[in-house]
Amino acid sequence: MNERIRVMFSEQEVDKRIAEIGAQISEDFKGELIVAVGILRGGVYFCSELTKRITVPVILDFIEASSYGDSTQSSGQVRITKDLIEDIAGKNVIVMEDIIDTGRTLCLLLDNLRKRNPKSLKLCTLLDKPDRRIVDVPVDYNGFQIPDQFVVGYGMDYAQRYRNLPYIGVVEFE
Repeated sequence: MNERIRVMFSEQEVDKRIAEIGAQISEDFKGELIVAVGILRGGVYFCSELTKRITVPVILDFIEASSYGDSTQSSGQVRITKDLIEDIAGKNVIVMEDIIDTGRTLCLLLDNLRKRNPKSLKLCTLLDKPDRRIVDVPVDYNGFQIPDQFVVGYGMDYAQRYRNLPYIGVVEFE
């Protein structure tokens, strides 16, 4: 099966929106330090671009989590496969994700991070797919709300390909 990629948001549109989110975070945390927690793997591109546009001091860290293991169904328990290096107790934490769809793994991950006693815990996503939501997660900073389509680029992949596209595209199968 062949696929083609149709542009949903151009590189310029994504760049503009990330700059706007960076400005909002900078304003909201004026005079404060934040810990930006990128979610591996897909969140790396968004997190890197966003943190470059934040003007308050930023500590950058990454976490990788799974609730699926070798299954296609969520186990309901999050397993941290790569944990934070930073101690987040008493710090402002912003979790930076590429896309939120069902919300299952993210909800469990946020619960895990809350138990570490951060001063504040916010969620920032480049893309939000509310039509796929099964578990409600509070999104504090949202790049774009999108319909239930399979998207790639800016860290999101199809069979580990297309992560490096500088735009967001929809996968269309031929």
